[in-house]
Amino acid sequence: MSNTSKVIKAANFSWNGVERKLYKTDTKNFKAIHRYTLLGDEITALNSETRYFEIQPDGYSSLELHRHPHSVVIIRGSGTLILENELHALNLHDVVFIAPETIHQFHADNGEPLGFICIVDRYRDRPAIPDDETIKERITSEKVLKKIQK
Repeated sequence: MSNTSKVIKAANFSWNGVERKLYKTDTKNFKAIHRYTLLGDEITALNSETRYFEIQPDGYSSLELHRHPHSVVIIRGSGTLILENELHALNLHDVVFIAPETIHQFHADNGEPLGFICIVDRYRDRPAIPDDETIKERITSEKVLKKIQK
């Protein structure tokens, strides 16, 4: 573990010495997405993790909710965000706050990759996949229901 200041150089949405990882392996409710942990485990002075996620065209993140909040900054492309019962168009440099227990899912649905920086607490709960009953109770918008990928 290192707490030494540093710069991690980037080129084409890849960072020197940072491994590109599969998004998740314990569920199958996502498509064409990878993650890079830019700052986190190795820097114990930080109380957060800074990660980059990239979704390929027509891909999406998992539909999920959790107790921890997080922030997102779009740094590549555009897409759509399901945020509880609403759809939001996302564009370059948009900033998103996802409050605790909010159902959410990112979609790269504009024919280009959607890339975003996501900052979360280092110590956090694991995401939960909302069941059909929870979705039925909380999502009433037909547009959102048609967009949800599970």
